[in-house]
Amino acid sequence: MTKPGLDHPIGDSDFEIGHEHRDVSGGWLRPTVFGVVDGLVSNFALIAAVSAASNTAKPVLVAGVAGLLGGAFSMGAGEYISVRSQNESMQAEVEVERAELLHNAEAEIAELAQIYVNRGVDPDLAKLVAEQLSADPEQALEIHAQEELGVDIHDLPNAPLAAGSSFVSFSVGAFVPLVPFFFGAHMLPLAAVLALSALFITGAITSRFTSRAWWYAGSRQLLVGLCSAAITYGIGHLFGANIS
Repeated sequence: MTKPGLDHPIGDSDFEIGHEHRDVSGGWLRPTVFGVVDGLVSNFALIAAVSAASNTAKPVLVAGVAGLLGGAFSMGAGEYISVRSQNESMQAEVEVERAELLHNAEAEIAELAQIYVNRGVDPDLAKLVAEQLSADPEQALEIHAQEELGVDIHDLPNAPLAAGSSFVSFSVGAFVPLVPFFFGAHMLPLAAVLALSALFITGAITSRFTSRAWWYAGSRQLLVGLCSAAITYGIGHLFGANIS
């Protein structure tokens, strides 16, 4: 193929990529960042409530460690079951599609052609493309899964990796507000400074996946964590006053 105005075939060097997209899927960075945020908010809120209801560090430490372990195992198990269930459901749908391609090939070709027509391709060309793509059964299955189900059958989420990522990231976030109490601190302010600083930093990192400015994303996350801790602190204070 020759590019108009040029006397040589078009090659990759004739085109330049003029823009870059954000990493919207984020690999495992995105769920890891949000797992840290979840651990920070939930355990900081728990620690604030227990701290308000108690005058000693030991109950705070016990509650914080329990919150860390309980939340981490809950997150890991929930993520594992969720991803496994999603994958199994998707694989069942793929098998349905495989059977249709085997026993009702013409209808599947027509269905694929119609998808391309709906996207603006000429009907005759769409039919020709659908027939050519369907010549290889495995390729046809991949294309139908992508077009109809919106999945890449060779790139389904990894359940153990998802579970491990959630467990570790939640644990890291939940551990941050506990640090002062491990070193003998008896007051909440230092834990609050650490937790809120970490919330701002992780919130700023989440701006990588959005169009928001880093300072906006960080401030928003800090505000959410602060509100959550303030509410639970107030509840803990009332509860502690009622049982004292």
